[in-house]
Amino acid sequence: MFKKPESVLVVIHTLNLQILLIERARHPGYWQSVTGSLEEGESPFQAAQRELEEETGLIASADSLCEWNISNHFEILPLWRERYAPDVTHNLEHVFSFCIPDTVPVRLASAEHRDQCWLPWQEAATRCFSWTNHDAILMLPHRLAS
Repeated sequence: MFKKPESVLVVIHTLNLQILLIERARHPGYWQSVTGSLEEGESPFQAAQRELEEETGLIASADSLCEWNISNHFEILPLWRERYAPDVTHNLEHVFSFCIPDTVPVRLASAEHRDQCWLPWQEAATRCFSWTNHDAILMLPHRLAS
């Protein structure tokens, strides 16, 4: 079964803008925030809640998960295209953030991720391999200030 080319990005951060990044298990050096494709019949908000819990063990209530109403359309890297139907080359990604009071160790989905780290927002942005993840982290301080 092919993945749906629609996904979520959830930037997890603390009140003082420490960002949680997780490293992909099959691709060491590829650091990112929580991501994942929507499942059949699932809204982006539901997918963000599910992926957050699956990938970190963190649970977001309806009022703690912030939907940015920003979507990114980008080309799927050739590295991951085999997971999609043969004619699919682009993905639509919905951006969210989740704030927690302080850094905590999270429970990683070991099949997907091998390591975690908390970094100041500027450093976290530079570590992300994805331009959409990088840009979302850079936008975070401005979103929180408004």
